[in-house]
Amino acid sequence: MAGGSDKAVYAAIAGNSLVMVAKFSGFLVSGSPAMLSEGIHSLADVGNQSLLALGIRTSEAPASAGFPYGFHRDRYVWALISAVGIFFLGCGVTVYHGVSSLMHPHHEPGHAALTLGILLFSFIVEGATLLVAVKAVNTARGDIPMLKFIRETSDPMASAVLLEDGAAVFGVCLAALGIGLTEITGNPVFDSLGSIVIGLLLGVIAIALIRRNRELLLGEQVQDETVERMVEILKDQPEVEHLHSVKAVVLGSGALRLAADVDFDGRAIARTLLNGKDLTGLRAGWETDAELQQWLEEFGDAMIEQLAATVDRIEKDLTDQIPELTHVALEAD
Repeated sequence: MAGGSDKAVYAAIAGNSLVMVAKFSGFLVSGSPAMLSEGIHSLADVGNQSLLALGIRTSEAPASAGFPYGFHRDRYVWALISAVGIFFLGCGVTVYHGVSSLMHPHHEPGHAALTLGILLFSFIVEGATLLVAVKAVNTARGDIPMLKFIRETSDPMASAVLLEDGAAVFGVCLAALGIGLTEITGNPVFDSLGSIVIGLLLGVIAIALIRRNRELLLGEQVQDETVERMVEILKDQPEVEHLHSVKAVVLGSGALRLAADVDFDGRAIARTLLNGKDLTGLRAGWETDAELQQWLEEFGDAMIEQLAATVDRIEKDLTDQIPELTHVALEAD
């Protein structure tokens, strides 16, 4: 999914940069509050999606001594900052300007054709970037319903771009409606109301994104079906007797961490070590207590080594069957 969401982010930056210039140009000519709101909307989108792009880049840095689990969650940090930007810049400024226009109405007739033309151009460009985002999300979600995927995905870039692009397309329609009604009736209230509704729409999206990224930053538990699959793999191992305190959390997009306390079956491990050995010959070779003690000490050391090899094998089985499981910590209980 990372590659698809990356493409969606960069496509959105390019498309919104283009329409931002067009919308602000339309505002300078017409003075339309809704057009200014749309310009601010696109400016906020460009800034926020640039933050998402930065998050993509920094989250791919390799693990270091100071950050042994890597920088996967850096995506969530920048996505959270982006969502806060949507709330304050996109929602706050837009609603403020709409309310200010209601209190001090202003309308310059004769620019409807220009502004509606700019909005049509914006609709086409932003619609194209929305299609890129939808394609990326559809590739990642598979059979998962769209709303469920947006609420639960561990890739905030995908949901952020999809929601922002969807709001941009819907916002253009609202702005066109407000400007059109103002031009028809001569009443600037419709233009101002369009601005306010656009701002409130951005506020709802921002709150949803802030909530989701907060959950991911706190270390959200992996989905139940994935945890059940991990437990099933562990219980299928002949050396595992019981499991305790199984914890699986999301580290980042496509990166999970599993920790579990495991009761290992010492008898199964011992049987593995003794398999193929001549026990009668071994017993005959213990002529003194010292020789028996030496063998038992060596066997105990071999048991520790075999336990370590068993843990390594189980961890490999887990990561082979669940590729997104990047860190496994099994503790003998």
